Order: sequence, then C-alpha cells, then structure tokens
Amino acid sequence: MKEAKSLVERLAEIDDPRIQGLVTYPLVEILFAVLTGVLCRMEEWDDIVDFAEANLDWLRQFLPYASGIASDKTFRLVFSRIDHKAFAAMFAAWAAQWSRGGVIAIDAKTLRGTGESGKARSALHVLNAVAHDSGMILGHRPVDGKGNEITAIPEFLESLAVDGAIVTIDAMGTQKHIAATIIKPKADYVLALKGNQNSLHDDVRRFFDEPILAAGCAAFPTTDAGHGRIEERVCRVTDNIGWLQELHPHWNGLRAILAITATRATKKTGETSTETRYYITSLPANPEVLLQATRSHWSIENRVHWVLDVIFREDQSRTRKDYAAINLSLVRKIALNLLRQDTSCALSLKRKRLKASLNPSYRSAVINHS
Repeated sequence: MKEAKSLVERLAEIDDPRIQGLVTYPLVEILFAVLTGVLCRMEEWDDIVDFAEANLDWLRQFLPYASGIASDKTFRLVFSRIDHKAFAAMFAAWAAQWSRGGVIAIDAKTLRGTGESGKARSALHVLNAVAHDSGMILGHRPVDGKGNEITAIPEFLESLAVDGAIVTIDAMGTQKHIAATIIKPKADYVLALKGNQNSLHDDVRRFFDEPILAAGCAAFPTTDAGHGRIEERVCRVTDNIGWLQELHPHWNGLRAILAITATRATKKTGETSTETRYYITSLPANPEVLLQATRSHWSIENRVHWVLDVIFREDQSRTRKDYAAINLSLVRKIALNLLRQDTSCALSLKRKRLKASLNPSYRSAVINHS
C-alpha cells in the first residue's frame, strides 16, 4: 500500500510563481513558515516573520532554510501570486483522509476584511465543505459574489471525495444540475427549499399544509433546552411523491420530501415562535436520520465560520492584494484541521494555538501527525 504523503511533501508540490533561478527563498519554506506562524497565533505578516526567525532552528527540522527567513514583503508578494486553484486542489487531496461518509455541509463564508467600503471592490466569498462528525474542512473554493455560487458548486463538488456521504446545501444550491452532480459519485443530498424554487417550494408546502396528507407522514420529534429557551422540532417526511415527480421532473435521485417545524419558547417571557422549513432528499423517508442531517448542516456556522472569525480573527485580516487573501484563508483552514485532528490533549482550539506557540515538541507532534 502506497504511503500517504506528508503535509510538507504536499506543500512542496505547489508551483512557484516566481522566475526560477532568481529565487532565494523556496516556496515550500515560505508556505511552511506561514502555516506555522498561523498555527501559533501569528496573524500579521511581520508577526509571522518574527516568529519564524525566532524558531528557525525548529523550522530546520523540516526544511533546510539555507538562506534563513524572507522579509514580510516577500511573504506578501509570494502569497499574492500563488495559484489559488492549485493550492485548493492540494488542500482537498490532503483533507480527503477525513472524508469518510457522514454529513458533508456545503456553505459559503464572506471574508469581510477583503472588501473596501466606498469602492467597487466587494468582499470575497468562499465555499467551504465540512465533515460534520469530525469538524474537518474538506475543501474550499472562492466565488465571485454570492450569486455565482450556483455555477461554482458543481465544480467544487467534483473536486471532493463525497462518495457515500450525505451532502447538505442551503436553498441557493437547490438546482437540478447540482443534485445530479451529488448523485453521480453515489452520494445523497438533502437540499433546502425557499423562494429560489418557487413552484417546487410551494407544492411541497401545500402538501404538508393539508392535514389529511400530513397525517400520513412519518414523524420524529425532539426537544432541546438551553440558553434560556426550549426548542421543539418535528420532522415529517413522505416518499409518496409520484405527483411531485410528474410536476417537477428531472430531479435525479429524488425519493422524499420533508418538513421540519421548530417551535421556540423563551423561558423567561413565555414568548413562542414557530418556523417550518422544507427540503427534498435522495434518502429514504426516515425522519430521525433526516432531522439529524438538517441539524448537522448548520453546525458549519459554529464549528468553522465562527472559529475562523473569533479564534483566527479572519474578518479582521486586511490582506487583499490579488490572491493573498484567499491563499491565507486556506492556510488558516489547514491550521484548523491540524489542531482539530490532535487528540493528545483536551484543550480548546484557542489554548491549543497557545500551546503550539510555547511548546515546540507539541508543535512538532501536531505537524507530524498530519
């Protein structure tokens, strides 16, 4: 069996955008220095350089660094020119080791610090794929604005190892060609319905609004309490959808429709609110499994987007030039995966970063375990 490549070996495969023969600092050494700095709580280019210079002997355990550490200007320039598509492909190949079925959530995140108020440049958007069970990021793809997610998602899915998984996407991704792309590698989908699929959404909603029809659905309820409120969820699902398939043909793999009604009650005031969301799926009509899949989708906000913003301060980053922001965003995700796969200590991600910055042995263990 062929031995898996290490992370450093994969970084070494990325093409250097600079003129060969005029390079003093190899690309892999710059990439590894930046990754190590980000892993260890360094967020600005000059901080990353300072950390690398202070830990040069440690870095030389992995790579030669014969010319030492480049300047922060060189770091900025190189990161602005790295082919972000090749970098993302390397990341997906490395992260495939954590793609083992289960729920894979696809959702977009805005890099707010990349926008410029009062100017034509808007903030960058990035599609992320996250394995719910492990919280590992499996892929990342930049898109030119929210409206272009529809065209970007199929290509993004084809770059991921989704076979055997349940892919969840919000209503933006509920498109026939996206459903077909998910089904092709023998994966399944749970796709949300909203206004972007007007007639399909309305037909599904009318079905569940009809008491006689809804009464024949399989149902599964749950109740959660916390943060001063009680939330009850009921998932209703049916595979009696021949009528829907006639009205809306060419949805590959469509097997069932579901409605999830959430009722939230505030303990202190007694105020309640109710919301029902509708979905289509290629899975069998099992309400417990489908309720868990939809709830798993929203974990991407807490387990990835919130972590990148709060723990890695991604939204505060002012890096903007060319591909620099998108490449630096990917380095943060590599660092997050490295910290999350480490099970040697029961620390928060924040404290793991601190420990990595202070303890070279722990830092080495995190890198080598990848």
